[in-house]
Amino acid sequence: MKIAAPEWRSHFPALAQRVNGFPLAYLDTAATAQRPAIVTKAVVDFYERDNANPGRTLHALARRADEDYEASRRAAARFISAADPLEIVFTRGTTEAINLVATAWGGANLRPGDEVLLTVSEHASNMLPWQLAAKRAGATVRYVDIDDEGHLRIDQLDALLTPRTKVFSFMHVSNVLGLINPAKELCALARRSGVITVVDAAQSVPHLKVDVQDIGCDFLAFSGHKMMGPMGTGVLWGRRALLDAMPPYQAGSNMAHAVNLESADYSPGALKFGAGTPNVSGPVGLAAAMGFIDTIGHESLRKYEQMVTQHALTRFGELSRIRILGSTVATDRIGVLSFVADGVQSQDVVTALDAKGIAIRGGDLASLPLLTRLGTTHAARASIYLYTTVEEIDRLADALKALGSKD
Repeated sequence: MKIAAPEWRSHFPALAQRVNGFPLAYLDTAATAQRPAIVTKAVVDFYERDNANPGRTLHALARRADEDYEASRRAAARFISAADPLEIVFTRGTTEAINLVATAWGGANLRPGDEVLLTVSEHASNMLPWQLAAKRAGATVRYVDIDDEGHLRIDQLDALLTPRTKVFSFMHVSNVLGLINPAKELCALARRSGVITVVDAAQSVPHLKVDVQDIGCDFLAFSGHKMMGPMGTGVLWGRRALLDAMPPYQAGSNMAHAVNLESADYSPGALKFGAGTPNVSGPVGLAAAMGFIDTIGHESLRKYEQMVTQHALTRFGELSRIRILGSTVATDRIGVLSFVADGVQSQDVVTALDAKGIAIRGGDLASLPLLTRLGTTHAARASIYLYTTVEEIDRLADALKALGSKD
């Protein structure tokens, strides 16, 4: 049963509160989304009914916990069109997922003289793990530049994809610019050169239909908390052959069998990367969030967000002292709008808006190299999701206009 747009917001109890005497306008979803009641209920239900250390051959609660966990893995596989649930590794988020690949795959495959290819647009969670992996291996990190609107300079790839390039890791959607990178095209170009691809999908999976088989990547990572799931949850998808060939990221119980004093048999696929007692409630809540998105439908979600984003771009365009970073074409982006207010520090913008019950983010947005490339060291960011209303965008624009503006 599909949920219609007018009903979406009613599923989020946190949005009914007031902040500093004003109705909350939550415009910080790019950092973390609010949760619908169905997600928190799924987590509570697990702890109230099925809470146990998972074990498929043990007592009733252990068996139920195991089924809850594996059902969540199957749900995640369906959500991104993975071929095999054992390609789904549960992590604490995109950051841990990329660190896992950089450490386990990178440690086994990077050698002195090799090259890692990134873009100048990357979030620190995709840039720093690869910098460390390259340093450990004696490899070099190279970067694809952007144009002045933030689009990747794809024309540079012919020169940057060389026989020394072993991996190309890039974000699907920019957390600063909201721009949607052509992931399928980028992966195809890398594959022709025999280069492994890693896609940071933290900002795309919550908003767009992502199909890992269609994109053609080798690894893809995303976070639960940006798509209405619990904090501290995420997914690394990897091709089964690559996961089987990789060494473990961490070792301990639940990821190996036939353990003796000298060796052990590692579990297959994703199970090799699940050392220790798992966070069962997190994936259970994440699966509930995925189910909620399915009841809305990706097409309806995208259509609604584009409408609100276009309204925001129109209103921002009326503010002479506000400079939006990146393209102002709604179809090129998701509803992430980073901006610089002339003569006002981003932290002061955040503080002034918070006083009016409007929640946004500001600072270097964990993407200082990108901001520097665009001529600044800080920016404010408002981000839109399925519960954002046109009225909230108007409140934001009016508050910015009053912020020392002469408009």
